[in-house]
Amino acid sequence: MPSVFIKTYGCQMNERDSEAVAAQLMAKGYGVASDEKQADVVLLNTCSVRDSAEQKALNKMGSLVGQTRKHNPDALLGFLGCMAQSRGQELMDQLPDVDLVLGTQKFHRVGQYLDDLFAGRREQVVDTEEEKGSESAIREHLPEEGNKSGVVTAFVSIMQGCNQFCTFCIVPYTRGRERCRSIEDIVAECRGLVEGGVKEITLLGQIVNSYGKREIGPKDGQSAFVQLIESVHQIDGLERIRFTSPHPKGYGNDLVEAYARLPKLVENAHLPVQSGSDRMLKLMHRGYTRQRFIRLVGQLRAACPEMGVGTDIIVGFPGETEEDFEETLSLCREVEFDNAFLFKYSQRRDTPAARMPDQLDDLLIEERHSRLMELADGVRARKLQGYVGRKMEILVEGFSRRNADRLEGRTRCNKIVVFEGSERFIGQVMEVQIESATKTTLYGQL
Repeated sequence: MPSVFIKTYGCQMNERDSEAVAAQLMAKGYGVASDEKQADVVLLNTCSVRDSAEQKALNKMGSLVGQTRKHNPDALLGFLGCMAQSRGQELMDQLPDVDLVLGTQKFHRVGQYLDDLFAGRREQVVDTEEEKGSESAIREHLPEEGNKSGVVTAFVSIMQGCNQFCTFCIVPYTRGRERCRSIEDIVAECRGLVEGGVKEITLLGQIVNSYGKREIGPKDGQSAFVQLIESVHQIDGLERIRFTSPHPKGYGNDLVEAYARLPKLVENAHLPVQSGSDRMLKLMHRGYTRQRFIRLVGQLRAACPEMGVGTDIIVGFPGETEEDFEETLSLCREVEFDNAFLFKYSQRRDTPAARMPDQLDDLLIEERHSRLMELADGVRARKLQGYVGRKMEILVEGFSRRNADRLEGRTRCNKIVVFEGSERFIGQVMEVQIESATKTTLYGQL
């Protein structure tokens, strides 16, 4: 059977989709190539959130057309995911040597279409049509033989789509409207992962805390999302539950309280604020104010004093004044985020923000981004130094990505800890004494 190489651009949802496609193809007998040059099929799972991600994927495919076909003239090349959904036939017109363009609701069709292409039943495929039930159609994490790789953490997709329509974001147009899997289906998948050795599960969705609002609804004062967390929490052998990415306005009192009463739900909340300016938040269509956001952070830290709070921020949104930007800086000083992902505004076609007046100069955006990065990095480094001398509970995930002689784990509040230890510790929850910290990482010993 042919071998496949998948390169992924973008977020955890994209990573999860690639993982599911790989499992699907392995179940059909396809091999997994470690190098694109050795592959019979090369698939780029794409992202459309920023222009830079699209350009990387386009440039990569352009080089693959020449390089891969040089080694293997019969190799198949394809785009999957968000950019494929957004551009469709346009990609095939731009790169006519591409064989396959499949949108975000067609991941479960990859194997079928590849079989057709290899058999000569099709010459090229472009499929970006909506498909009912696609959110539940592909869910395999691992081959049937079980968890041979020994992974201890896993992502589980609980829903697809987004109804928020933030003015800067293309996701509702590439992923479609919100639709969710059943609680029973998700729990069954999670239970299977735990039985295979997984200790931590991260629930995934574009706006994960919007889960089941229409399809399931509240029960006994608990939102559908909290009902789901409670159900996953009951799985024997599961140590930790995380979720990403939520929306700040989706945090009801029931979700805040869940952190305090459900011990497997870790003390970590990623809250994409995007801006500290109320004027910008309104233009972005975020649905909350600066003060409401600050109040939410306070509620979470009151429920769990060890709460780690991360965020996303966009710099240079159309019309952003120096005063607006200063409000973002002051918000970061006030909240003191444990981690902040900072993005330079990128125009996305067909979004309202792309048509707004007062688009900012790239040099100005770069200058503001650098100022905010300096502030955010300083806050993160200072907070990490505060853990030195403490004992922290970590889940040992495997060998360090930067030093194969050491192990790496993660605290409940999402801090990476590197330490020396035996391979037998992988998958265990244990305490580590923190001895030092860099700007990004904690170092400790057993």
